[in-house]
Amino acid sequence: MGTPKYKRVVLKLSGEALAGSEGFGINPSVIKSIAEEVKEVAELQVEVAVVVGGGNIWRGKIGSEMGMDRASADYMGMLATVMNSLALQDSLEQMGIETRVQTSIDMRQVAEPYIRRRAIRHLEKKRVVIFAAGTGNPYFSTDTTAALRAAEIEAEVILMAKNNVDGVYSADPKIDKSATKYDELSYLDLLKDGLTVMDSTASSLCMDNNIPLIVFSFTEKGNIKRAVMGETIGTTVRGKN
Repeated sequence: MGTPKYKRVVLKLSGEALAGSEGFGINPSVIKSIAEEVKEVAELQVEVAVVVGGGNIWRGKIGSEMGMDRASADYMGMLATVMNSLALQDSLEQMGIETRVQTSIDMRQVAEPYIRRRAIRHLEKKRVVIFAAGTGNPYFSTDTTAALRAAEIEAEVILMAKNNVDGVYSADPKIDKSATKYDELSYLDLLKDGLTVMDSTASSLCMDNNIPLIVFSFTEKGNIKRAVMGETIGTTVRGKN
């Protein structure tokens, strides 16, 4: 079966991915499928941390465009990520995978508060850890959360699973048919060319901490495991050269 290339990973899932074709809410069959793939990786004794977005329920940016206070809109988005995280935790635990949700906003009746050392200890015990509620601060995306937590827990890679694209392209392939897919890039390329894989704050954080990023499609079953095993899929973004 081979040995996994990475021992500790952060898996970044967009909230929209959980909605499936509906585009809103949580699709039970989709979240079960994701949980099955996470289970497959966890059973390889890989330490898995997950960051889930909240765009299937609420996006802070939309709220601010409606005239809401940006901070309030962002806090609503953080609460949406908690709902998604609890749904994923439940699905994983139904499959026998011990899972902990840690939130950046204190809500002890719902989940543990985020404590770096406790998160690392859970990972060492081969529990899946889901980081919810973003960074706990408005104006920061869940991409930045993934980069920050990856740095804090010393993850070897961030796996960015996309539901609408299989890597990084020179332009939106749905709009520009001549768009070319990159096999490998640097974070400087992302920032210089304005490629919207993740926001600039997250890209800079990954670059400064030399954390590689693999962008791939999760709609093809088995891709999360392939990425962990070191197979060439999607696009790899490197840190410092």
